[in-house]
Amino acid sequence: MAHPDYLLLLSLLLTSFLFVQVIFTRTRPDRLRRPPSPPSWPVIGHLHLLGKIPHQAFHKLSCQYGPLMHLFLGSKPCVIVSNSEMAKQFLKTNESSFLNRPIRLNINYLTYGSADFTFAPYGPYWKFLKKLCMTELLGGRTLDLHRPIRDEEMRLFVQRIHEQAIVGKMVDVGVELSRLMNNIISRMALRRRCSEKEDGSEEVGKLVGEMCELAGELNIADMIWFCKGLDLQGFRRRVKDVRNRYDIMMENILKEHEQHGKKKKDDGIKDFLDVLLHIYEDQTSQIKLTRENIKAFIMNIFGAGTETSAAATEWALAELINNPSAMAKATQELDSITGKTRLLHESDLPNLPYLQAVVKETLRLHPTAPLIVREATESCTVAGYHIPAKTRLLVNVWSIARDPTHWPDPSRFDPGRFLNHPPGSDLQSFDLMPFGSGRRSCPGAALALVAVPAVLGRLIQCFEWRVDSRRGIDMEEGPGISLRRAHPLVLVPVPRLHPFPSI
Repeated sequence: MAHPDYLLLLSLLLTSFLFVQVIFTRTRPDRLRRPPSPPSWPVIGHLHLLGKIPHQAFHKLSCQYGPLMHLFLGSKPCVIVSNSEMAKQFLKTNESSFLNRPIRLNINYLTYGSADFTFAPYGPYWKFLKKLCMTELLGGRTLDLHRPIRDEEMRLFVQRIHEQAIVGKMVDVGVELSRLMNNIISRMALRRRCSEKEDGSEEVGKLVGEMCELAGELNIADMIWFCKGLDLQGFRRRVKDVRNRYDIMMENILKEHEQHGKKKKDDGIKDFLDVLLHIYEDQTSQIKLTRENIKAFIMNIFGAGTETSAAATEWALAELINNPSAMAKATQELDSITGKTRLLHESDLPNLPYLQAVVKETLRLHPTAPLIVREATESCTVAGYHIPAKTRLLVNVWSIARDPTHWPDPSRFDPGRFLNHPPGSDLQSFDLMPFGSGRRSCPGAALALVAVPAVLGRLIQCFEWRVDSRRGIDMEEGPGISLRRAHPLVLVPVPRLHPFPSI
């Protein structure tokens, strides 16, 4: 039996230890002014509160705990921002502290150790690629040069749907849109159609789709520190397999470009891979690109340029079908500009303000990237709260766009709210951030704002869309890194134009 004096001494030591720990915890700077937080569980923190759709779960929590919350996702400290004023504090006032994206295991492996553009740390390499995107790859001049590609692919897309319409066949709109966007991006990036069996290029869209799916899945090893060396969900084999297949395919495409580069007709139009290979071979280049950099960057182009644009167009068509008055206004506007004897051209878009308003309202209600994710590179104070280094920042774009303070009747689809706005003001506000904000905003915004309304315009100009259900179209969201529908949008197209125009 233990001696009573020993037990007393042990009790005093334990009490002193707990007392010192409590005092230390309460006086640490990051605890003095930590944002509000719901009760957490040991080990998993607040992971149990996420549910299937994290941005929706965060929105519900923000209604109870306010526009700035502190959560532990496993062992990872996070702050969740849910209104525009707080977003501005982080993304503008303190932007320099939140210019990096957190490294996640699946994404890090798929992108060759963050050798890409999207997840590369902010620095000389990232700045070089951003400038390259804005000047040579996704700038206005390059988009104009690639307009014939987009026109041809959209013409083939509409003809394909028309062939199905004349026999009364149902169409999975999401599948067709993904195919279209993959073909456009594939021709702009690699000068080949991904849906054709040319040297394995038809694999690009499919493989990148698999990679995006894996990138969007929650990996427990990212969240709980003692699981980091484990592979409890079997991701390691899956990411290794898909990246190996992508690597083999891209290496073949790179070699083909290198071998035949000099034989290609110099028509003044270079695909993205031509530009990247020129920099790779240029010994005087400001930044030396590796083959892994090129492969990872092409992956970014497909991942950001196909699924997001396809999803936005699919959501827009669904909203118009559920809102017949909006559909009637958009159709009437199109007919007044194009008539019924020719197809919509991209050059018509400036004369179609209501169609563009439909796209903006869709991006408000269904932002393709519902969460902006960053990581603090240094400790800082934001809105009076201490934010330690390595804290993850999640700005809930989906929630901000539903704030009734800034958006009257926020759940209602109302394109009219975007009419009569000053030019260029709509998508540059912290109230609406479908393409992110600041220095790390999406460089492909200009392409999306051309492709989405152009494709949507042709869909409603050329066809009436019938729903094989008396309940209308559900608007349930599905999980994933981009905001896709939970259920396929399967419709019956009926031709509107007789005869059907060829151009």
